[in-house]
Amino acid sequence: MGLFILVLGLAVFIGVHLVTTQRELRARLVGRLGEGGYKGLYSLAAAIGLALIVYGFALYRATGWIDVWYPPHWTRHVSALLMLFAAVSLVAAYIRGNIKRTLKHPMLVAVKLWALAHLVSNGDLGSILLFGGLLAWAVVDRISLKRRGDPDGPPIPTRGLANDAAAVVVGLALYAGLAFWFHPHIIGVPVFGA
Repeated sequence: MGLFILVLGLAVFIGVHLVTTQRELRARLVGRLGEGGYKGLYSLAAAIGLALIVYGFALYRATGWIDVWYPPHWTRHVSALLMLFAAVSLVAAYIRGNIKRTLKHPMLVAVKLWALAHLVSNGDLGSILLFGGLLAWAVVDRISLKRRGDPDGPPIPTRGLANDAAAVVVGLALYAGLAFWFHPHIIGVPVFGA
C-alpha cells in the first residue's frame, strides 16, 4: 500500500509541476481561474502530492521494504559529497550571485544532485521510484526551460562574489543541519558514523 500511495503522490506532484512546462495549457488555466486561482490550485495540488509522497514513503519503509540491489558502503561518501553541492546550489537559487548565473537554474541543479545522491546509496524499490522520479522530472523541466524560455519575464538581478560567499556559508550550514540533525532524527538514518 505504501508504494501505491508513494507513486500516486509522485504522479500528482510531478504532474502539477509539468503543467508549468506546457505554456499553452498553463495560459488556458490562468485564463479560466485567474492568476491567483491558478496559483492557489497549483499550490494545493503540489502540497497534496508532497503529503502523499511523504506518507507513502514512510509507510513503505515501515511495512514493505523491497531491496533491488545492495549499494557498496563507499557510495554513502559519494552521496554525502553530492549533497554538499546540492545544499549550496539550493541556497544559490535564493542568494543570487555568480553561482546562480553559472548554473542558470540552481534549484533544479539541487534537485538533480539530491536525487542522484540518494539513488547512488539506496538500492530499494521505493527509493528508486522516489528519487528516480524526481530526477527525471528535474531533467525534463530543465530541458523544457531551455526550449520555452520566458522572454517576457522580468530579469532577475544577481550580485557577485559577496552573494556567492553567503550562498556557500548558508549552504554549508544547511548541509550540516540536514546531515547532523534532520537525517538522523527525522529520517532515522545517520549520514555519518554508521
